[in-house]
Amino acid sequence: MIGLQFWLTIFLLYLTEAVVQHRSLEDARLERQRLVHRYSKVLNKEEGAIRLVGGDNEYEGNIEVLHNGKWGAVCDDEWDAAEGHIVCRQLGFPGMRRYTRSGYFGAARRRFWMDNLFCEGHEQELVNCHFEGWGENDCEPGEAAGVVCYPPENALIPLPVPILRDEDLPKYPIHSRSRLYVRLRGGRSRNEGRVEVSLDGGRWGSVCADGWSLLEANVLCRQMGLGYASEAFQTDFFGGANASQPALSGTECYGNETELADCLHHDAARGIVSCHGNRQHVAAVICDYLSPDLVVDYLEIEQTAHLEDRPMLLMQCAMEENCVANEAYQIQRDDPHWRYRSRRLLKFTAAAINAGNADFRPFKEKSQWEWHMCHMHFHSMEVFATFDIFDLSGRKVAQGHKASFCLEDSNCLPGVPKKYSCANYGDQGISINCSDVYLYNLDCQWVDITDLRPGSYTLKIAINPEFKVAEMNYDNNAAICDLIYTENFARVQNCQLARP
Repeated sequence: MIGLQFWLTIFLLYLTEAVVQHRSLEDARLERQRLVHRYSKVLNKEEGAIRLVGGDNEYEGNIEVLHNGKWGAVCDDEWDAAEGHIVCRQLGFPGMRRYTRSGYFGAARRRFWMDNLFCEGHEQELVNCHFEGWGENDCEPGEAAGVVCYPPENALIPLPVPILRDEDLPKYPIHSRSRLYVRLRGGRSRNEGRVEVSLDGGRWGSVCADGWSLLEANVLCRQMGLGYASEAFQTDFFGGANASQPALSGTECYGNETELADCLHHDAARGIVSCHGNRQHVAAVICDYLSPDLVVDYLEIEQTAHLEDRPMLLMQCAMEENCVANEAYQIQRDDPHWRYRSRRLLKFTAAAINAGNADFRPFKEKSQWEWHMCHMHFHSMEVFATFDIFDLSGRKVAQGHKASFCLEDSNCLPGVPKKYSCANYGDQGISINCSDVYLYNLDCQWVDITDLRPGSYTLKIAINPEFKVAEMNYDNNAAICDLIYTENFARVQNCQLARP
C-alpha cells in the first residue's frame, strides 16, 4: 500500500508541476493526458505494463515489463527498431530515437521475462508481439534491451536541466596525439581479467561495462596479442568493485579496429565519463588464441533460391514456430477453410562453414536445449540465422521467423570426421573445416513473401547475427544479395559477404 501511495504522490506532483510550468492550460491538458496514459497501467499494476529504468530521464532506459505482479527485463535477442517504436508508442512518446542492446543502460536488474521478441510494428503493446514465453530465455544480465524515445514537445522538463543527456554525449576515437594504454588485472592468467586503461600515462582506471560486448573484447585481445575474445563480461568477478569512477565509458567498436583507442568513446581527455549501470560491474574479458570463424556459403543461396506456393495445411508445424507472416495467423483465425489457402515462400539452402581454428559451439548449456516435437530433436540456439528482405530504400519488408536451430556437421572436408549430430541428444556444434547445411526443403527455411509486391529487393542472410558466440571476426557472417521477384519466379544474384 505504501508503494502505491508513493507512486500516486509522484504522479500528482507531475500533474501539478505540468500546470504550473506549461505556458498554457492547453499544454497542461496535453501533458496530463500523456502522463495518465503512461502511468495508469503502472499504478494499477496491470499485466503487460512497461517502464524504462537506468536512464538519465523518463525518455530512455532499459525496458522492464510487468508479469504476474513482478517486474522483469527484456532480452536484446532480435531486438530492433520495430520493437523500440512500440515501446515508445506504448509509453506515450511521439517516436523512437534509437534502440539499444548489450545492457547499454546497465545490466538487467531482474530476471528476464521476455526473449526473442518479434513485432510486426502495428501492435499497440509489447505483450502483443511474439516471444518465447514468460521467463523462457537464454540471456545474461548484460543483454538487456533498451530504448531512447523522443520527448513530447510539451513535456515537463525536470529541473535542473542537464546540459547533455547521455544519448547526446558525442563519441570520438582517442586523439592521434594521445596514447591509450591497456592492461588486464585480477585474472587467473595473463589472458583474462578486468580491463583497465590509462590515457597518456595518467591514472589507471576501469572501463564502464555498459554496452561492453564481444566486439569490443575482440579488439582488446587483438591489441594485446592475446588472440581473440572467447568471453566478454560485465562483472566484478575479476575485482574492481571498489574502484572509483571508471576512466572510460561509452566504448563502441565495430570489431575490426586495430586498437581500443580507434573505437568510439565519450571524451575521456575532457574527463567526460557517463556510466549508467552497476558501478560494481566493470568490463572484463577472456582471450584465447583459438576461435571459430563462420562463413556464409552465398553460392549455395544463389543456386537454390526459388518460389513455392505451399498450402497452409502442410505448414501447421511451421506455424507453431511462427515461421509465417502475421497475416497467415489472421487468416487462420477468420477463415474456417484456412487449411486450403496457400502462402508464397522464397526458399533457399543456407550453409555455414567453419573456417576457424576451433569448433563453433552453441551459446546454451546442453541442459538448456529445447525439444522440438515437430523436428524430433533438440535445438541449441534460438537465433543462429536471420533472413531479411529490404526494399531499395533500406526498409525491411519481410523476414524469416525461424524459431531456433540445431547445429551439426552436415558436410566436412575429406579426411575430417564428423563430430556433432542433432540426433539422439548428441553434442551440437560445427567442427573445424565442416559446414552445417539447412536444406531448402526443411521447415522454416524460407521467407514468407505472400504480401510482397513484385520488384527488386535486397536479401540478407546472416549467421550468428547477434554476436552471441565468439568468432575471429564477423565480417563474413552475412551474405547480401540482389533479389529479383516477379509473379512467376525469383532470382538471387550478386551476393557478397558482409557483416550481419
